[in-house]
Amino acid sequence: MADQTHVQTPRRSINWGAIGDHTVLILGSLFMLVPLIMVVLTTTVPDVDIIKYGPQLKIGDQFDDNFEKAMFEASGFSGANTGMRMLFNSFVLGIGFALGKILIAMMAAYAIVYFRLRFATLAFWVIFTTLLLPLEVRILPSYEVVQQLGMLNTYQGLIIPLIASATATFFFRQFFRSVPEELVEAARIDGAGPVKFFVDILVPLSKTMIAAMFIIMFVFGWNQYLWPTMITTEEDMYTLVRGIKQITQTLEGTNVPEFGRANLLAVIAILPPVAVVIFFQSWFVKGLTESDK
Repeated sequence: MADQTHVQTPRRSINWGAIGDHTVLILGSLFMLVPLIMVVLTTTVPDVDIIKYGPQLKIGDQFDDNFEKAMFEASGFSGANTGMRMLFNSFVLGIGFALGKILIAMMAAYAIVYFRLRFATLAFWVIFTTLLLPLEVRILPSYEVVQQLGMLNTYQGLIIPLIASATATFFFRQFFRSVPEELVEAARIDGAGPVKFFVDILVPLSKTMIAAMFIIMFVFGWNQYLWPTMITTEEDMYTLVRGIKQITQTLEGTNVPEFGRANLLAVIAILPPVAVVIFFQSWFVKGLTESDK
């Protein structure tokens, strides 16, 4: 009888490290998602129930009514601050804020890196030190200037005072310094002037950096609350963040704060920044890593 050899397959050892890592990730995701889920569920519950029992993990039947009120009904006196109008104002602020910062920062970085200015390094550090002066520190003089220029309740007043960006200037400066000197010499030999070199060479090379800065600046501009609150007094200029706060402040007499409507607007306010981050995610990572080369 022939001897039969049994080959034993080695047992797989349990990777406790991977299990622990995934457990931490899952718990962290739940910690972030549960409040958002509660906000979404609150949009389906009557406002009176929210006042009585607080946020609950249950699905109601008020979503359609809250959506109709959130997007198409005005919450103020003028009838102009509907959800659609506030959403449009937020888009104008976010996109104008991001594009203005990118344009100003690119031109400033271009002048610092490629023009032989005597005080270029000093000018850069002066720009960089403005990071020590956030909006909250200079908000009163900024408001005074905007008021004297007649830009209250205008898109110009919302965007222009905020478009100077030391952060974007720093990143574009680092990126421009990584551009090979041979490329600059080749453009000069081909007869490309400063404007042509900037538009035809530097801007296409900076697409990933532009995308990365656009994400940061769009989200920052979209979430602005303090500056729009001071600049906009007319209801047709309210942004979403500004308007949501007003909706929850109407507890007077028999009026009940419209928590479902406000929470639905808050959910809608989350979606555009999330969509921008998801769409530009790969460019965002590539742009930040390329700036260090």
